[in-house]
Amino acid sequence: MRILITGGGGFIGQRLARALLARGGIAEEPGAASKLTELVLFDRAFAPDRLEDEHVRYVAGDMLDRDLLVHACAPRIDAVFHLASVVSAGAEADFDLGMRVNVDGMRNVLEIGRAEPILPRFVFTSSVAAFGGDLPDVVLDTTAPTPQSSYGTQKVIGELLVSDYTRKGFIDGRCVRLPTIVVRPGKPNRAASGFMSSIIREPLEGKPAVCPVPPETQMWIASPDRAVDMLIHAMELRGSAWGWNRILNGPGITVSVTQALAALERTAGSEAVQRVRFERDSDIEKIVLSWPVRFTTERADRLGFEGDAGIDAIIRAFLRSAG
Repeated sequence: MRILITGGGGFIGQRLARALLARGGIAEEPGAASKLTELVLFDRAFAPDRLEDEHVRYVAGDMLDRDLLVHACAPRIDAVFHLASVVSAGAEADFDLGMRVNVDGMRNVLEIGRAEPILPRFVFTSSVAAFGGDLPDVVLDTTAPTPQSSYGTQKVIGELLVSDYTRKGFIDGRCVRLPTIVVRPGKPNRAASGFMSSIIREPLEGKPAVCPVPPETQMWIASPDRAVDMLIHAMELRGSAWGWNRILNGPGITVSVTQALAALERTAGSEAVQRVRFERDSDIEKIVLSWPVRFTTERADRLGFEGDAGIDAIIRAFLRSAG
C-alpha cells in the first residue's frame, strides 16, 4: 500500500506518519492491516529533524504544481490524508492565498485520486470553523455549516468537493471536522486558535505567553494523539459505514482559558500561570468567538471515534511527549 500525506512536514503530518509506520499501514478490512510499501510526505518544506525511515519519501513542492503531485504519487496511490492548508488567521489575512491553497490546491489533490484506476480512500481534515454565526447552544450532527471566516468557508468547500467526488465514484472520501489541537509543540503558527497551545506550552518551558482573548473564552479541543487516531480510524472505516454522509464532527472537550490555566497550575504550579498575560487582539477574538464550543458527536461515537478524558490528561500527555 502506498499512502500520501499532504502537509506531511507539519506537526500532525509527522505524527500521523509515525503512527502509520508503527502500525505497518492501515486496515482496509477489520483485523487485516495492509502492508505499507511507501509513505509519501508532500509539503512546501520540511524541518531538519524530520522523520527518517526506509518506507518514507519526502517531496517538497506546491500543491498547485499538478505535475509534481502526479510524479509524487506515481506509479499509484492507494490512500490520501489531505492535511495541507493555509490556517485560519492566514487565510483571513490573505484571501487569495487561502483560496489558491485551500480550494485550488485541494482540487489538484482530488484529481490525483480521481485519476487512480482503483478507488483510493481519501481523508480530509476539516474544522469546527465550518460553523459560526447564530448557532444553537450545542451543535448537532445535523446542524448546517455556517462559516464566518474565509478559512471556514474554504473548509466547507473542501467538504462538499470530497462528498461530490465520492458521489461521482472518483474517490472513497471521508471528512473529519477536527477540534482545535492542543497542545501543539514548537513555535506558534498563524492559526487563530494557536494561543490555547501557547498558554500551556510556553509556561511549561519557562517562557512568557500572551492570551489574546478573555479568560472566559471557551474552545472545543482535542489532543494530538486523539486527532491522529481520528484520522486513521476515519481511513479504516468501510465506505458502507459512512453511507451517503461523508462529513463528521470529531469528538472533543469544551475547555475555557480559565480551566486550561487551572489545569496548568495543578500540573506546574502558580509560577507557570503567572507567565501568562492577557493582551486582547480583536482580529483573533472575531475569528475564535465565531466558532461553536459545544457539540454532540453521537455519530462519531457510534462509529467508534474516541475523545480525550480531560484537559489535565491532555497536558500530561504533552509533557510525556516532550520528554
